[in-house]
Amino acid sequence: MSVASAQQAVTQGALDAIFNDPNHVDQRFPVPVLQCLQIKPLAAQQNAAGQQPERYRIVLSDIRNYVQCMLATQANHVIHDGSLVRGALVRVKSYQANMVKGKNILIILDLDVASELGVHDRIGEPQAFEAKSESANTAIGGTNFYGAKTESSAPVKSEPMSSRMGGGGSTAAHGNGNIVIYPIEALSPYAHKWTIKARVSQKSDIKTWHKASGEGKLFSVNLLDESGEIKATGFNEQCDQYYDLLQEGQVYYISNPCRVSLAKKQFTNLPNDYELTFERDTVIEKAEDQSSVPQVRFNFVNIQELQSVEKDATVDLVGVLKEVNEVSQIIAKSSGKPFDKRELTVVDDSQFSVRVTIWGKTATSFSTQPESIIAFKGLKVSDFGGRSLSLLNSGTMSVDPDIEEAHRLKGWYDSQGRTGNFATHNTMASMGSATGRVDQTKVISQVKDENLGMENTDYFNLKATIVYIKQDNFAYPACSSENCNKKVVDQGDGTWRCEKCNIVHARPQYRYIMSVNVNDHTGQLWLSCFDDVGRVIMGMSADELMEIKENDEDRFPAIFEAANCTKLYFRCRAKMDMYGENQRVRYQVMSANQLDFRAEAAKLSDMIKQLSVGS
Repeated sequence: MSVASAQQAVTQGALDAIFNDPNHVDQRFPVPVLQCLQIKPLAAQQNAAGQQPERYRIVLSDIRNYVQCMLATQANHVIHDGSLVRGALVRVKSYQANMVKGKNILIILDLDVASELGVHDRIGEPQAFEAKSESANTAIGGTNFYGAKTESSAPVKSEPMSSRMGGGGSTAAHGNGNIVIYPIEALSPYAHKWTIKARVSQKSDIKTWHKASGEGKLFSVNLLDESGEIKATGFNEQCDQYYDLLQEGQVYYISNPCRVSLAKKQFTNLPNDYELTFERDTVIEKAEDQSSVPQVRFNFVNIQELQSVEKDATVDLVGVLKEVNEVSQIIAKSSGKPFDKRELTVVDDSQFSVRVTIWGKTATSFSTQPESIIAFKGLKVSDFGGRSLSLLNSGTMSVDPDIEEAHRLKGWYDSQGRTGNFATHNTMASMGSATGRVDQTKVISQVKDENLGMENTDYFNLKATIVYIKQDNFAYPACSSENCNKKVVDQGDGTWRCEKCNIVHARPQYRYIMSVNVNDHTGQLWLSCFDDVGRVIMGMSADELMEIKENDEDRFPAIFEAANCTKLYFRCRAKMDMYGENQRVRYQVMSANQLDFRAEAAKLSDMIKQLSVGS
């Protein structure tokens, strides 16, 4: 697009209206189009969890003026995908206007890059936007977007409220007039005289405690707005005061006095450095407008991706409920108290299934029917048995939610998923405990060049094609006793003896022990495979294949030939072993799965995009 056309698209005068005419800016400029003049990453500041969140400062221009802006963390995707560059035009869909130390600052909560308008050198000669001495709203002592203490902070976005009620039902002293709305992400211990407008995305049961020092009770809620989420807790009197008032799914105005303190990360799965504690005079009122605040925000992973998620991480997941087990109990080692649990099996269109454990009242009252769509928020990842999930106390479940991902899964399941076969993570090695890191995908040349397995036991993923399978000694006769699998000895009279179990079997159970040669574009590698992997490669059990060998000699080699040229995704362990008097690295397959071609195509697409950005 030409410079003249781009200039025509920019919303001239929008910045002046945003800061000086907040009551009419939505009518005049509902979605202002501005030009990005500068992008600068801010120095990372370590938060309470020891993390360093990414922060970016950008400068936006409406041709007449330019202003310093801060990107909210949920808008960082335009940086990550390379779409926001200097000179690009953007549509600012959601924002908060602040005055910090006499300077105007615009917090960008949501924006789109108008790529069809092109990228241009600076359009016009914009001047720095100067703050007026008297703001359109009353300046209040507070905090800037990043928690630094400021002399004044005046978010322009305001909403009328005729009266506001405290949790106990008394009329608040604020009376009639406008209220200044803070984004949740702007709250910090330095903020004063703030009001948030937030949806209760999760509400806990009332919990009690009894200690030598006393007893008490508490409840907590997760509060959500378009900028982020924060946990809020009410203790004792405030538990009585606010528990019935705050209802899950409803939107409320909440104003201080309400204590803001560092979040106790062991009790919450929310990515916020701070949390709230209700006080006696905290003001809470249900909002008349229930639609302007987003519903629960999810950050879904698919089930196949769980193999690359670290142990104890918290994830969100949406899937089809495949199986529902009965309620059972476990005894907590620490307290000796029984806990109710129920295990669910969930599948999705990555062709994987996973076990999800729910607890307490959620488990005993669970009545959702199989084939329903369930969205989970706040699942803890365990490496027990490969990969499994557990719903945290602060987590939530939504059955058949009205979201795009749920509708897509429903369509997939009805059309093809109902009759599908699903892989599991149960046969995969526990990489969190074995290596302390997520396995890396390697090509064969990397496995050899990096000397994997020479000094330590190393784990890696490999995408390769089977080119040869040794047919001699592809299986061994094993004990059929549960959890034994030891080799049994032919006693010559048609029976087989297990020395370990001291049991004689009428016939053995054959199990695969295969040597497979695989190739990729960089080289070849011999892999050792046991029974579970052999079943994936051959498409049948070792017992079935041994029966074919004994009864149909012509069909037997054809089965091996059919397994050749199969491309699989292998999870491998490299470890030094002794072969006679020589040492060499043995590559053992821990699991093998069919390729997810849709996921592979998505990876290639991402690589192409990264190469395009880099060039």
